[in-house]
Amino acid sequence: MTIQVLKSKIHRVRITQAELHYVGSITIDEALMEAANLIEGEKVQVVNVNNGERLETYVIKGPRNSGVVCLNGPAARKAHVGDVVIIISYASMPFGEAKNFNPWLVFPDPDNKLTG
Repeated sequence: MTIQVLKSKIHRVRITQAELHYVGSITIDEALMEAANLIEGEKVQVVNVNNGERLETYVIKGPRNSGVVCLNGPAARKAHVGDVVIIISYASMPFGEAKNFNPWLVFPDPDNKLTG
C-alpha cells in the first residue's frame, strides 16, 4: 500500500505579491524552497489563514533571500498582499516508510526570512 504524507511545509509565510495577468503558479524565495526541499515545478497546496481559501498550483523559483511569495494567474484572486498562508507538498510512499518519514518544516519570520 502506498499513501500520501506531508513532505514539506512552509508555515505562516506572507503573500508579498499577487500578479493576476501571469501564466499561473506561486513564486517562492529560493532560500525558502531549499529549506523546505521544494523544487521548481513541484505541486503544492496553498492554504490561506486569513480567508480559508485553498488551492493547488506549482512552484516557480523566486530570487534568493528576497522574501518573495507571489500568487500568479487566477490564484492571485485567492489572497491579498499581506495574507498569511501555509504552503504544503505531499509525497507518496509505502506505508512502512511513511511511518518513519520526517517532513521538512520551515517557520519563516514575519518578513519571510529564515531564522537561526
